[in-house]
Parts: sequence; structure tokens; C-alpha cells
Amino acid sequence: MIKSLAYLGVNSPHYEEWESFGPEVLGVQLAGRGPDGAVHLRLDEAAHRITIHPGPHNAIAYIGWSVQDEAAAKAIAGRVVAHGIEATRANAAECAQRKVEGFYWFKDPSGFRHELSWGQYHTVAAFQPGRPISGFRTGEQGLGHVVLAVTDLDEGDRFYREVMGFHPSDTVRDGPLEAHFYHINGRHHSLAISALPNREVAFLHLMVEVNSLDDVGHAHDLCEQRAIPITTTLGRHSNDHMISFYMYTPSGFRLEYGWGGLEVDHDLWVPRTYDKPSSWGHRRQHKELTALKLNEPAAR
Repeated sequence: MIKSLAYLGVNSPHYEEWESFGPEVLGVQLAGRGPDGAVHLRLDEAAHRITIHPGPHNAIAYIGWSVQDEAAAKAIAGRVVAHGIEATRANAAECAQRKVEGFYWFKDPSGFRHELSWGQYHTVAAFQPGRPISGFRTGEQGLGHVVLAVTDLDEGDRFYREVMGFHPSDTVRDGPLEAHFYHINGRHHSLAISALPNREVAFLHLMVEVNSLDDVGHAHDLCEQRAIPITTTLGRHSNDHMISFYMYTPSGFRLEYGWGGLEVDHDLWVPRTYDKPSSWGHRRQHKELTALKLNEPAAR
């Protein structure tokens, strides 16, 4: 069983901009460079959770999920193979880059690369935020959540539930918008999927959650001061109750910066359907900005 969203990797020609954007805007800690020059970012006791690799264009590289141990990873990988998709065990060099004991990787039906990792490295040195901040809500809930635009919503729903083992949280249907939300721990959702009208596959956003509403406000002010595009205004989501706004990152993907997300108890939770994604706010801006595409070939 997948336990949490462990880490995320992106390729970008603007990777070096994260050395200032990460700590100064998001409040994360720089965690050194990878062998390819990648910028590693730390949000908690984990060695790093976000990695921006150098690349010729902005593209999603990999999505890392945490599992209990190698046996759990192998079991999920077995279901992936039975579904007709190749799964590969990573070599030692790849595991060292991710700062995990091991992982299996595969590409889902839409082409996103997923990594089933175990033994994520932690460091005893205290987390040192890049600016004053109360910290990030991670722990057993992991990095946050990711939202993907998939080629076929029904196929994606079956794959993520039946093969990868995600549990339905909610569905939002608002005109042409239809999105499914899934949980794997106490966080309302660690994954959500939708389908764009043109059926284009894209990484829509990453969400990170802070421990204080004031942290959201300070980040919002910083974006305005630095002319960082706010792609969706401050608002509250109807399903997970998150108060957040969305910003445009140097690497071409949106990042939701939020507080106050709803917790779920899997044994008691009953999935719901909502007719609006937000109860107030969250007005879309900068519609000309595009979502992040897949990286081909995927980073190793």
C-alpha cells in the first residue's frame, strides 16, 4: 500500500532560479546539489522532497510515492506488470540520487513516471526554513498532493484505484470540469486527476501545506512584491476546505500554497460529489500560462 507522496522531480532550464525562489518565497531549505547540478529542496526531516533537474525544457520528470518496504513496492509493481505495463527496479546510483533505499518505477497509462520508494533518508539536522515560517504539514501525510491531467479519466480512475491502490475521496463536477480526488493517509487527497478538453496530458499543480494561515498570507505578499504571477486568487476549496492560492513557479508549473486542509479517516469516510471546486475565491488569472508537460525521456 502506498503511504504518502514522498518526493517530486522536475526538469527545467530555469533550475538555478529555485536557489532563491525556494527559500525566499516558499520558505523551504536548500539541501545541496545533485550530481547533475539539480537543486534539492527540503521541507522537513527528509533529506529532500523537491528536486529541480537541469533540462532543455520545463517538464515533469517523476512522482515519488512512499511505501512500507521493498515487499510492498514489489507487490504494487506486480499489479502494474499484470496490467500490461513494464516496471523496473532502480539501480544503486538512482536510489542514491533520490535519497531512498530503493524504488521500482513505471509509466502509467498517460505516460507519467511513478516511483514506488522505501527507506527515504532523513537527517538529524533540524529543518532550517529559508525565511521565517511555522513549517510545513508533512510527516505521515507526505509532501502534499499532485494533480494530473490524464488522457482518459475513466481509465485513469481504474488504474489509480485498482492497480496503485488509491482510495476515492471526492468528485467535482462543474460544467466541463470533472475531477476525481484520492487519499492514501489522513490528508484529504494526495492525488487528483482530471481531463483537459483537448485531452492533453499535463502536470497541473503541486500543493504544499503550511502550519499557519499567516504563512499563506506572507507568501501571497511576497508573490505580489516580486511580480510572481498568482494564477488563482486566495480562496477555499469546497471538498478539502483548504485555504490557498496558486502561484506560477520558475519551472512552468503551478504551485498551490495552502493551510487548513481537511483530514479523513478512511474507515469512516464516505466519498461525495461537489458542484463547485471552491466555496469562495480561487478566481483564475493568467490563463495564458500553460500546464507542465511530460518529460521525454524521463529523468533517471
